[in-house]
Amino acid sequence: MSWNTRYLNLVEKNLTHTLNEVTLSDTKGGVRIFSVVPSIDTGVCDAQTRRFNEEAAKLGKEVNVYTFSCDLPFAQKRWCAASGLDHVKVLSDHRDLSFGKAYGVVMKELRLLARAVFVVDSNDTVTYVEYVSEGTNHPDYEKALQAAKDAS
Repeated sequence: MSWNTRYLNLVEKNLTHTLNEVTLSDTKGGVRIFSVVPSIDTGVCDAQTRRFNEEAAKLGKEVNVYTFSCDLPFAQKRWCAASGLDHVKVLSDHRDLSFGKAYGVVMKELRLLARAVFVVDSNDTVTYVEYVSEGTNHPDYEKALQAAKDAS
């Protein structure tokens, strides 16, 4: 499965308090795990992001983990500062839902992203997809992590 990951408009709030636009081509440089959550401030989303942060430390520098949500970049920054996580990069799709539309995870009626996990290899090929059927369920971490290892 190959999807174009180059033209998505994401935003990060960086340490200089500016909003930076980020495209997925900016994430190039190895295997990527895209962990998608409805809102970083909820229990399962928090746990999912923390779990992938822990695992990212074990996977090494060839695998990068990104969490996507529609939370405002300011809320994401506040959550990241409070959580102390340092191996996951959090990006906001709030502006135009370009990531959610491209990957089929937009919940239109709520303007949120549905829980999912994607593994993208260094050639921008999506090698693993999990759309979690119920928003209160966790993804299959072990399968996603194995897919990332296999794509390395």
